[in-house]
Amino acid sequence: MAELVFFSGTMDCGKSTLALQMDYNHSARGRGGILFSRNDRAGESMISSRLGLQTPAVEVRDDTDFWAEVLRCREAGHNVDYVICDEAQFYSARQVEQLACIVDEMDIDVFAFGITSDFRTRLFPGSQRLVELADRMEVLQVRALCWCGRRATHNARTVDGVMVTEGDQVVVGDVESRTPAPAAAEKERAGAKDEPLFEERPLFEDEPLFDDQPLFDAGGLLPAKASRAASGTPAVAGPVIGYETLCRRHYMRRVTAQQAAALEEDGQSASLCSVQSRPEAGRD
Repeated sequence: MAELVFFSGTMDCGKSTLALQMDYNHSARGRGGILFSRNDRAGESMISSRLGLQTPAVEVRDDTDFWAEVLRCREAGHNVDYVICDEAQFYSARQVEQLACIVDEMDIDVFAFGITSDFRTRLFPGSQRLVELADRMEVLQVRALCWCGRRATHNARTVDGVMVTEGDQVVVGDVESRTPAPAAAEKERAGAKDEPLFEERPLFEDEPLFDDQPLFDAGGLLPAKASRAASGTPAVAGPVIGYETLCRRHYMRRVTAQQAAALEEDGQSASLCSVQSRPEAGRD
């Protein structure tokens, strides 16, 4: 019996890698499938992993009809036994309902991969509908880590290294900091007139945040414009927007890796991971 399965996890936990592995496993057994993605790091119409794996996929857009895509593929003479959907958090609720119909009415397995909540800890519309409709959910076993070493459970957006909790739900970026392109050049390229746009960069996912850097290596965590100033390279206007995975404690305390590094330099690191008790009500 076909299933709709939602594989979820934070950034950095290997969702795209698992999607590619699952496609390989099924295709190696003679099964035919269709791969979908949206806003992949390698560009449109692609599912890629930082491990170096990538494969072509159908780019999902606002008007994509999954039911029609499967019918079109079948009419072209291709066998469709499974569907893989990467970056499923960006699908609309209606598109997720189409995936459920594909499972129920066509008896085709659908494997969806995506993060559950955004940088404000709010559910993405696509992820929320997947939670509601999926036959089962699986949390990836490869755990992303907070800078403190604990399991990361929350996705945080940073501006110049400082965590923010307001802004548009979708801003394409990565767990490595990036700098928005100059507004004038971006407007000229995109033909826009009023809105400042960010340069196109792939969406956050699977890469370890620090590689082999020491935990409090502040030099490697400075904003890009500070690094440029030190190297003599002209700075690019605009804030540095990035993403980071944090444990709940440091998400609630709003402590990012860069802020932790600054506190370490000031000799205040002892309180970063300590348990802080609240004063009891009614006591002075």
